[in-house]
Amino acid sequence: MSSTTGNYFDHSKLPLSFYEGSDVVRIARELLGKVLVTCFNGTVTAGRIVETEAYNGITDKASHAYGGRRTKRTEVMFGEAGRAYVYLCYGIHYLFNVVTNARDIPHAVLIRSIEPLEGADVMTERMNWKKLLRTLGKGPGNVSKALGISTVHTGSSMLSDDLYITDDGYEVSPLKMEISPRIGVDYAAEDALLPYRFVLRL
Repeated sequence: MSSTTGNYFDHSKLPLSFYEGSDVVRIARELLGKVLVTCFNGTVTAGRIVETEAYNGITDKASHAYGGRRTKRTEVMFGEAGRAYVYLCYGIHYLFNVVTNARDIPHAVLIRSIEPLEGADVMTERMNWKKLLRTLGKGPGNVSKALGISTVHTGSSMLSDDLYITDDGYEVSPLKMEISPRIGVDYAAEDALLPYRFVLRL
């Protein structure tokens, strides 16, 4: 496994105040174009965030915290903003979310896709692929696997040096952004139709 130079340490991490915003839908939209970085065992991997989904806490039927439901798994969502919420989906995929708003308000943003920027060779190896494919980082399960994220990182601060999001100055053109209902939440009845999914077409 090769390592990288970690150029994304040179960019500013998003501050806690960004995650503490009260509008999770706005935060999901503003995360488009930002860079998700991991640095595990000295190996840096990074990707531009190109797809997100907002989950609006206790009033959102698609949220794990709907109705104020609290479990050992979801307790991190009720904690302070700027923490990672990582859960295992279908016993196979780790899905990475960022907790937002304030304590006891369980808002979160799911990172669904990234465009690899650094460490693509490492990501490819983590995927157990023999060569780089265009689908690297596409889909929430692939995001976590490519970046080396698992449930051991749930609760991690997004202000740490191991797992964080930076702003490298990339400007998102409204013409390249798409807004749609979320994917795979048909169980959420009318809330499945909410325009809470944001996609950046590079």
